[in-house]
Amino acid sequence: METFTSISAVPAGTVVVGVDGSEGAERAVRWAATEAGLSQRPLVLVHAWTLQGGNWLDQAGIDHRAVATAIQDEAAELLNTVRDEVLAVRPGLEVHRLLVEADAREAFEELSRTATMIVVGSRGRGPVRSLLLGSVSVAVSRQSHCPVVVVRPGAEEATGGILVGVDGTPASQPALELAFREASLRGLPLTVVHCFWDAQSATLPAHRVPADGMAAYADLELMIAESMSGLREKYPDVEVERALWRGLVDEALVAASRGRDLTVIGLRRTTALRSLIRVPVAPTVVERADGAVAVVPHDAETDA
Repeated sequence: METFTSISAVPAGTVVVGVDGSEGAERAVRWAATEAGLSQRPLVLVHAWTLQGGNWLDQAGIDHRAVATAIQDEAAELLNTVRDEVLAVRPGLEVHRLLVEADAREAFEELSRTATMIVVGSRGRGPVRSLLLGSVSVAVSRQSHCPVVVVRPGAEEATGGILVGVDGTPASQPALELAFREASLRGLPLTVVHCFWDAQSATLPAHRVPADGMAAYADLELMIAESMSGLREKYPDVEVERALWRGLVDEALVAASRGRDLTVIGLRRTTALRSLIRVPVAPTVVERADGAVAVVPHDAETDA
């Protein structure tokens, strides 16, 4: 079980998790270790660091190289401690460490090109930790090439199963696939949600259509059923429920996420110009949803 100092040395197909000593990172490590164990993949514990103001430190009579060495030594000790804690719970797990001098957002973006999943906490330790989510979690979920799970407070106490949002287009398929896979791995029920807007939505907060009102939306129910075509057969062990929510997509998904173990949403990978025109739902859900949130990227070309 190695300690890597280069991102290129990390094996492909791993579950990668950010480690910084914060409570949020501890939750993320536990979630990622469970994921790695269930999916039988190696776990990579990552700490990325940078030293700002090296010239200023030297001018103040402080050797910036000595500071950098101290930071590295402390980070290496942290990674070793976390590795030992993981192995104490999961002694058969393959665990690697990556200690790299780099901006965390850039490091995770590069790691996401070969990882099977990136897992991060919702709050970090450092100069921006008082900000909502800081800059890392949202940035990683926006930029990643593989699914990103942001483990929010309450994720370990949740009992509501897995929730996934669908829009009836091929773009929903990557998120649906991950949701079914996670439900099967974890033995949890899955709720597949479609959100829609109508005149009533303008006067009421986002809410679920009651069971006795579903018949009025047979076309939407059929769309949900068709979007799951093939996945029900691939994962016959997953208990599936269909649900319709009325209201803005982000508000509906946040409300529907209450008590869920995991909420799964898609995020369109697109150009900077298109991202200015269309505001993605994912960051709002990442910032406000209950429990863990999985953001699954898809290409703009998959949109119908």
